[in-house]
Amino acid sequence: MYKRSLLVKLLVWMLMATVIPFTCSNLISYRSTSAALEANMIELNHKTMNIGMDNLKKYLQELNQLSVSWYYDQSLINYLWLDKPDFDSGSYIDRQLAFLYFSRPEIKLVNYYSAMSGQQYIKFNYSVWSSPQQPQLPPNVKDEWTNLPVYETKVMNDSRFLVINRKLIDYPKPNVLGLLSMYFTMDEIKRLSTQLLDPDHESVFIYMNDSQQLIYASSEESAPHLDETTLRDITKEPQQTHWNGQFRGEQGVFLAVSDRFLEMPLTIVKFIPSTFINQAAKQTLDRSMVIQFIALAFVILFTVILSYSTIAPIKRLIRNMTRVEIGQFDVEQFKKREDEIGILELRFQTMVRNLKEMIIREYQQRIEISTAQLKMLQAQINPHFLYNTLQSIGTTALRHNIEEISDKISQLGAILRYSMDLDTETVALQKELDHIRDYLSLQESRFKHKLTYTIHCESSAAKRMVPKMILQPLVENSIVHGIESGTGQGAIRLEITMDDALILRIIDNGRGMDQTAIEQLKQRFAKQRLLQPEEDGIGLINVLQRLRITYGDGFAWTMESKPYEKTEIVLIIPIQEGT
Repeated sequence: MYKRSLLVKLLVWMLMATVIPFTCSNLISYRSTSAALEANMIELNHKTMNIGMDNLKKYLQELNQLSVSWYYDQSLINYLWLDKPDFDSGSYIDRQLAFLYFSRPEIKLVNYYSAMSGQQYIKFNYSVWSSPQQPQLPPNVKDEWTNLPVYETKVMNDSRFLVINRKLIDYPKPNVLGLLSMYFTMDEIKRLSTQLLDPDHESVFIYMNDSQQLIYASSEESAPHLDETTLRDITKEPQQTHWNGQFRGEQGVFLAVSDRFLEMPLTIVKFIPSTFINQAAKQTLDRSMVIQFIALAFVILFTVILSYSTIAPIKRLIRNMTRVEIGQFDVEQFKKREDEIGILELRFQTMVRNLKEMIIREYQQRIEISTAQLKMLQAQINPHFLYNTLQSIGTTALRHNIEEISDKISQLGAILRYSMDLDTETVALQKELDHIRDYLSLQESRFKHKLTYTIHCESSAAKRMVPKMILQPLVENSIVHGIESGTGQGAIRLEITMDDALILRIIDNGRGMDQTAIEQLKQRFAKQRLLQPEEDGIGLINVLQRLRITYGDGFAWTMESKPYEKTEIVLIIPIQEGT
C-alpha cells in the first residue's frame, strides 16, 4: 500500500517533516528563548535608557540656564554689588527672585545670600515646608560656599528635592556677589523616568555626582546597593553595561547607562526581574505550541487535498502526452494553476504549441524560399545579355560625353546585379544601403528633383548581416503609395541605429495610411500565412514575414502615420551572435 499509493507517501512524509521539526524546535526554544529575549530586552532597554539620558540632560540644561539667567540682567547685577541696598534695589532683587520662583511649577524654594550686604532673600511654598521640619538651606557663610556642590539632593519632609547652588561671580572679575539656591521637586524627573520602565515589574534609579548621590528612585522604599567597584566602573566614562544581581530578594538583571553633564557624572540604573523575562519567554512558548498544534491539524488536511490535487493533473498530463505521441497536437486544456504543477502544465502546452509552430514555420519557410526564388527567376531575363547591353549603352553615352546617362546606367546595372544574385540570402547591411542609394538616385532623376532623401547609419550597424532585399520594398512603397499617389513630391529619410537591437526607420511625408489600414496590415501579419495569388509583389508584408521567419519572436515592428506629415515604419531586429 505504501509503495503504490502516492497519497499515503505524501501523508507520511508531510507528517514526519512537520512533527519532527516542531518537537525539536520546542526543545531548543525552551532553552534558548529566555536567553534570546533577555539579550533583546537588554538591547532595547539600553536604547530606551540612552534616550532617557538625553532627555534628562536636556532637562538639567534647562535648569542650568535658569540658574544663570540673572547674568543677563545688568541692572540686577549692579544692585547685587551694593553693600547697603536701598528700598528700590531690594524690591528689584526680591521681584527677580519671585520671577525665578514662579518660572517653573516644580520650583518650591528659591534662596539668595548676598555676599556684599549679607542679606537673605527667600521665596518658598509654605505648604511644603510646614512644621516640624524647616528647609535645609546652605550656610550663610561665604567661605563655606567653595566646597558646596552645584547639584545635590536633599530629603525633607519625606520628599526628595534636587538643589542647584549657583555662586554668582561678576566675570571676568573674581568677586563673588552671592549664592543662589533653587529647590526642585522630582515631578518632571519622575515624568521622564516613567517613560523608561514598566511600573508593575521594573524599577529605575538615577544617580549623580562622583559620590553617586541618588536623585530619583521609582521604588522610594528602597534602592539597590551598588558597591564601589561597580560604581567606579560604570562612571569611569560614558558607557552602557549590564550585570546579574538581586534587588529586594529577587533575581534579575541590572542595566546601567552613564554619561556626564557639565563634568558631573550621571547614571541611570534599571532593574528587570528574571520572572518578568521568563514570563515573556513562557508566553511566547505557549503561543508557539498552540500555533504548532493548529498547524499540524491543517497540515494533515492540506496533505490530503494536496495529494488529490497533485495526482489529478499528473494523470491529465499523461493523457495529453499520449495524444502528442500519436501526432495529435490539439491537447486537452488545463486549468490555470500557479504552483509547480501549473507551471509544468503550462510549459507542456507551450512545448506542444512551439513544436506545432516549428513544424508549420519550417513548412512555410520552405514554401517562401521557393516562391521568392520563383519570382526572381521569372524576373530574370538573360542577365549576361542584359549586363552586356547596359555596358554597351553606357560606353556609347561616354563616347558622346553624357556622363549622367553613364552613371545612371551603372546604377541600374548594380541594382539588377544585386537583385538577381540568387545564391546570396544574407548580406552586410552596408551592401543593402549601397543598393538603396543606387535605387533612390534613379528615382530622384525620374522625379526631376521633386524627391529628396537622406540616409544615416551608425558605423557599427553597417557591418551587421541582414536578409537580402529588406529595404527596397519599403522604400518603394514610400515612393509608389506615399509620394506618387499623393502630391507627387516628398522626402524619404532612412535612419539606422544599434543598441540592444538593430533598429531601422523608414520615414516619408507622403499620403500615408489611416489607422484602419494600419490595423488591417497588422492583422494580415498576425495570420502568419503566405501571400495569396492576388497579392503580388514583394511588399511590406513579405518583408515582415521573412524577418519573422528568420528571427522568430525576437523580431518586432511598428508603424505610425500622419498623412502628408510623417509616416514611419520601424523594424527592430535582434542582434544574434556571429551576425
